[in-house]
Amino acid sequence: MAPSRVILHLDLDAFFCAVEEIKDPGLRGKAFAVGGSPSGRGVVTSCSYPARKMGVRSAMPAAKALQLCPNLILVSRNHRDYGHYSHLVMDRLRSFTDRIEQISIDEAFLDISELGRSPKEVGSQLQRTIREELDLPNSIGIASNKLVAKIATDVGKMAAGGEGPPNAITIVPEGEERAFLAPLPVDMLWGVGPKTKARLEILGIQTIGDLAAYPDIELARKFGKHGYDLARRSKGIDNSPLSTERGVKSVSNERTFPEDLGRKSELLEHIIRLSRQVSGRLRKKNLRGKTIQIKLRWSDFTTLTRQTTLSNSTNEFAVIQEAAAELLDQVWEEGRRVRLIGVGVHNLDTNAHQLGLWDPGAQKDIKLQETLRELREKYGENVISRGLNT
Repeated sequence: MAPSRVILHLDLDAFFCAVEEIKDPGLRGKAFAVGGSPSGRGVVTSCSYPARKMGVRSAMPAAKALQLCPNLILVSRNHRDYGHYSHLVMDRLRSFTDRIEQISIDEAFLDISELGRSPKEVGSQLQRTIREELDLPNSIGIASNKLVAKIATDVGKMAAGGEGPPNAITIVPEGEERAFLAPLPVDMLWGVGPKTKARLEILGIQTIGDLAAYPDIELARKFGKHGYDLARRSKGIDNSPLSTERGVKSVSNERTFPEDLGRKSELLEHIIRLSRQVSGRLRKKNLRGKTIQIKLRWSDFTTLTRQTTLSNSTNEFAVIQEAAAELLDQVWEEGRRVRLIGVGVHNLDTNAHQLGLWDPGAQKDIKLQETLRELREKYGENVISRGLNT
């Protein structure tokens, strides 16, 4: 039997605002937001807790935020400062363990299985260290895997009352993952966006517990591999490891449109351009990746990501573009307009070509891919297309 894991998820509460309060203590207790100008298409990137009480939210147009809160103070973004404080936080985390996966500027997973102390003690000490040494509020979730630990953080933050940052610590003991998830809304589960949520509601599935009780084979029949993944996650099962590599994690490009787009054909044209850019950057760095991801932001600023993992690593434009187009098919909603589209490749590997050289036909396949790329670069992407079986 595999040894038990203890995974800690840390999320810095309203991180950009917290940094701005350190720089300007006069902002403390006031309704303010970090983001773009209210003229044009500026949006709120982060907002203080007093601003949230007035209805202001992240990703909201700055102009709308000012309508809700006329006294709102708008502060320009300063990514250099945010990066500096993020680096300081990660240094503190590494003083606890080097088994860390940083997933964004203000979030990270830690494997604390071998620290020899109770999870509550580790979580409390870590939270206190970051608050006292860096003056940054933070919330923590602890569980046996990444999925449940992340959701535990979210639950703790939602449950916290008060006027300021939640500074929550939520622990899910091993064996209680399914019971913990059961009463939560189904869209708190990884992989359940608006479109999947709507399909699940048709089946009478409202909570994660409803999803866990639904027959696995039926979910797989209705949703394919995604249904199988949903069935496992709904039961609190997640065996994904921590990615502790400190090199390049992903390569991606995205485009925000001057005006929202409403035709799928237009988005597919942008996917082609973005896939070509990503492919070029990967080849330049001698990188390949297995996971293809798209990012989509609707006109109401709802943002979703979808990804698929390939059997082999790639940096080929055609493979990236085809996978991204299929992901768009999964989430596309006719009549809904899109503000931003992005394409990325994750799960990177610098030695992907070497992994399968002893497999039958591997070298032939590599040579074929190189030849196809040369043809496309010389004559265009449509020089070779997929044939139909007859």
